[in-house]
Amino acid sequence: QVQLVESGGGLVQPGGSLRLSCAASGSIFNINAMGWYRQTPGKQRELVAAITSGGSTNYADSVKGRFTISRDNGKNTVSLQMNTLKPEDTAVYYCNAQIRPRRWDVLMGYWGTGTLVTVSS
Repeated sequence: QVQLVESGGGLVQPGGSLRLSCAASGSIFNINAMGWYRQTPGKQRELVAAITSGGSTNYADSVKGRFTISRDNGKNTVSLQMNTLKPEDTAVYYCNAQIRPRRWDVLMGYWGTGTLVTVSS
């Protein structure tokens, strides 16, 4: 079984910073891409940032220059440093990872349970 556990959400004032972390555990042969998505009520989940195992990154236009994604392949973790937060960044943030649980398995997508980020004064 594979689990993704997020941490680091909370309440922050506009202009502030938060760091989200996600750790993958369980039966893991290798991890391909990892990323962060977010969702607000009534809207589809959207990609915030993603990073490949080689370190290539991709960001939503709305967060470029403010958010930074990073990962530690040895620890199976991915983090999202969020700076200059805006009220429109308020959402539930979900960790996602493309994981091959055993050598002979195909890559499968796994999700964390989400962590709430609220940007408000």
